Amino acid sequence: MAIHHADPAEVISLQPLGEKIADTKTHTLFKTAAMEAIRLVLPAGKILPEHKAPGELIVQCLEGHIQFTAGGTPRAMKTGDMLYLAESEPHAVEATEDSTVLVTIVFTNRR
Repeated sequence: MAIHHADPAEVISLQPLGEKIADTKTHTLFKTAAMEAIRLVLPAGKILPEHKAPGELIVQCLEGHIQFTAGGTPRAMKTGDMLYLAESEPHAVEATEDSTVLVTIVFTNRR
């Protein structure tokens, strides 16, 4: 069964998953020609090795704690923290505890 992508003006719940993190997968919330929003589900110890995104990034920690590394500098992020990155900037993520993260990619070269 395909995961539902939200329609314009549809309310999307980003309530903490808590103990449901182990049973929930990362999924795209919505995607348009201009942007994409993804809810990353990261169990403690999960590592996303260095990679690049095809646009500018907005990263918000919804719950838990992660280590976000960009430009060679690790940054601790906890619930409620947010940062942004320039397009194609290499970055990596490590969950230091069960965490969920909202990642929004703004496609700057798709006009």
